[in-house]
Amino acid sequence: MSPQPSQVPPHLMVELALSFASGLDGCIAIAHANSRADLRWARTTLTTNGQTQQTDLTVIGFRHAGDGVASATVNMSQPDSDGIRALVDSLADALTEAPSSPDAATLIELTDAATSSVAWDASPPFTDSEVFGALTPDLGEVFRRAVGDDIELFGYAEHTLATTWLGTSTGIRLRDTQPAGRFEMTAKSHSRSRSTWWGCASDDFRDIDLVRADSAVRRALDWQATRIDTTPGRHPAILSPSALGDLMVDLWWSATARDAVEGRSVFSRSGGTTRLGDSLSTIPIQLSSDPRDADMPTRAFALALQSSDASSVFDSGAPLDRVDWIRDGRLDALMATRRFSSDHALPFVASPDSLRLMVSGATGDVDDLVSRCDDGLLVTCLWYNRLVDPQTLLLTGLTRDGVYVVRGGEVIGATTNFRFNESPVALLGRIRDAGSTHRTLPREMGDYAPRVAMPPVTVDDFNFSTVSEAL
Repeated sequence: MSPQPSQVPPHLMVELALSFASGLDGCIAIAHANSRADLRWARTTLTTNGQTQQTDLTVIGFRHAGDGVASATVNMSQPDSDGIRALVDSLADALTEAPSSPDAATLIELTDAATSSVAWDASPPFTDSEVFGALTPDLGEVFRRAVGDDIELFGYAEHTLATTWLGTSTGIRLRDTQPAGRFEMTAKSHSRSRSTWWGCASDDFRDIDLVRADSAVRRALDWQATRIDTTPGRHPAILSPSALGDLMVDLWWSATARDAVEGRSVFSRSGGTTRLGDSLSTIPIQLSSDPRDADMPTRAFALALQSSDASSVFDSGAPLDRVDWIRDGRLDALMATRRFSSDHALPFVASPDSLRLMVSGATGDVDDLVSRCDDGLLVTCLWYNRLVDPQTLLLTGLTRDGVYVVRGGEVIGATTNFRFNESPVALLGRIRDAGSTHRTLPREMGDYAPRVAMPPVTVDDFNFSTVSEAL
């Protein structure tokens, strides 16, 4: 599919905005061309399929304000040239009232910026339903078998393709295209008294193995034929890559230097310092973000539509490199803007949009961890995770769609779902077994963090605090 004929091409949106903003003390213009295709099904029947496209323009302006710099942000969807001029006029008006920005810094210069390999003015690619071409025949066969065995399937496949153009008054012109996709399927049987979930992330849907998915959900439904009462409390737990991913995304997003220095974080130390260098695990854990990750590459330049503790609009265009948040079990980096890092003698760290956890020397998958576990509970996925205490990073949430009892290296049945209370930072210190790392889909955070790779892990004393009635 192609953009509407009347629409200003995205790269020209950026150029027009910058030209209209020439009277400001600085400007950043960002265009996003987003497209999405999806399939949805319920009760083993395809219900909807569709595709959408939209292009948005965000313009960030700057003006000198006393000894500082003020900033303001405006945006518009699908603007024409007149709309872009009006948008910039509204930006100028907003700047007259804007206070000095606490994160103010000089804009990234062209010589200090990242580079793009794709032509600035090339037409953006758009996804459509053809991306599911290799998937639908196998999905139809899975549906046919499910109907024959009285299994109900609910789920969806979703693919997005987003192209971003970043232009600045300092001469930067950067472009990036990012695909993302996810597949989720919930299977229910025996009058919906049994329920299980399977999900994965993919950039193009060519690597989704529906035979494996079908086998996994059927085995899980069979495990649920035997129900075993389990008392809430602390138990050894095998966490699937998806479940671990949800916990580690919360850790990642909490790893900001500002919160740590100001005493609001699990990474704080008394006296306004941080825990950088502290050991978080006795085993060789590596937690990293890398824009050039071979399995899930992502944008290689910093981009912020608005400033936060983790990022700054003033840093847009800066090159992104690999960041080791945890190296050999020790806290090695915290997110810090250029201004905050300068003020507090800390490294400038901007995060790429991916997360990978590896345990050196670890091998095997979930089944291997089960075979190495004498007594524990297997957790397939987590849901509705919420922060309870930022100073310990204590989270609460629910297990969902299957918790299984492991005895003597085998799954012997299923137990109830639970509410849990756990800190992902404390949990790192209680890992006693781990498998190999591969890309996964965090069930709770998959909408926001689709590029995550995790191993399964076995953790001592996971806190299953109370019983949950959810399936």
